[in-house]
Amino acid sequence: MYTFSNKLKTFSIILMVLGLLGVGYGFMTSHKSLDEVKTMLAEEASHHGGGHGEEATHVVADTHDAHGEAVHGEVAHAEDAHHGDAHAEHVQHQIANRPWSALYVGAFFFMMIGLGVLAFYAIQIASQAGWSPVLFRVMEAITAYVLPGALIVLAIAIASGTIGHYNLFIWMDPEVVAHDELIQGKSGWLNLPMFAVRGLVFIAGWALYRHFARKFSIAQDNAQYNTNFKKSFRIAAAFLVFFIYSESMMSWDWVMSVDPHWFSTLFGWYVFASMFVSGITVIALMSIYLKSKGYLEFVNANHLHDVAKFMFAISIFWTYLWFSQFMLIWYSNIPEEVTYFITRINDYKLPFFGMVALNFIFPVLLLMNADFKRVPWFVVMTGIVILFGHYVDIFNMIMPATVGDRWFIGIPEIGSILLFGGLFIFVVFTALTKAPLLAKGYPLIKESEDFHY
Repeated sequence: MYTFSNKLKTFSIILMVLGLLGVGYGFMTSHKSLDEVKTMLAEEASHHGGGHGEEATHVVADTHDAHGEAVHGEVAHAEDAHHGDAHAEHVQHQIANRPWSALYVGAFFFMMIGLGVLAFYAIQIASQAGWSPVLFRVMEAITAYVLPGALIVLAIAIASGTIGHYNLFIWMDPEVVAHDELIQGKSGWLNLPMFAVRGLVFIAGWALYRHFARKFSIAQDNAQYNTNFKKSFRIAAAFLVFFIYSESMMSWDWVMSVDPHWFSTLFGWYVFASMFVSGITVIALMSIYLKSKGYLEFVNANHLHDVAKFMFAISIFWTYLWFSQFMLIWYSNIPEEVTYFITRINDYKLPFFGMVALNFIFPVLLLMNADFKRVPWFVVMTGIVILFGHYVDIFNMIMPATVGDRWFIGIPEIGSILLFGGLFIFVVFTALTKAPLLAKGYPLIKESEDFHY
């Protein structure tokens, strides 16, 4: 039985407190008046040798027709002032969006880790895999975060469109919908009540599967027959069907709809690949940590090797989906589709191309050698790179639509990572203490303990 150490518990609480302070700072500093924004834009324009500051103060004057040109100058000045105000209001809204977006990115990132592990766990049971049962209790502990994590993501999304000022999803704003025919055409799907209902249905399905899978797993420990194992097999197969549909719709609702004018038929699979490899990576990191503390004595280098192989393989799968989505849209050059990537390439060049290096080049180079997959510190180093890369991936999905070119990984973003990272550690390691670390009653556990090649 694992004991949640006071040091680790204190560490998780400290992370949450620091995260709350960072998130709070982000919200406090995001409320800027229109005059403050105009001053900021004028300073930026002066640093770049012109721009909106000069445009807003430009007055046309010509002595050829003093009266006519004076009137023209006044009209031009009014138009420039109106343009300057509209631009300043837009930037003001982007600045106000940043703490909401940072909070949402952090919440979604840790939720998707738990959800990715839940899918991986169901696949292991449905396929009756013989190598992985010694890791089941680690997987079950990680999936404990799915319910609170998903509820938090849904709550932030709904709050941003109710108590917030439509900070994440512009389709929640009635004024925007009233002047946007494309969003009006999607209003049957993109409306707040149905958004909330669908989200609760997704979460209920995921949480119910996790509850019963965990229940049957623990019950099987002391059972004389394989009844609970058979129940686990049946519900795992049913859950995977539900997961395929719910994960796709969740990715449309919770991620893709921040850009309601854009869509991709590959997007559900793309988000799945990101959550799947992130979840598998956390399984590896947790297993290595527990083994270093004297637990999981039944886990050997062969188990670590197989988990690292999945990290390697799904990283390639993610890259395949990323390139397929990017290449097809870029090559077809349809304005409604390619705008999504133009925005990210122009304003997010470093994180956009950097995440490809983090999520593909690094894992492939570091994990290609079979021997390296058996070295714990090497897998840990690669895992940290992968997790950071997929955080940046989620960052790239959300931020361009909400904050535009006003992005920065600063206190609100780091605070969000600390907050939800601390909560994740607390929930997962608490769940780990609730049952023995070895699923001793699982029919294939002996095969898993003796796993070698």
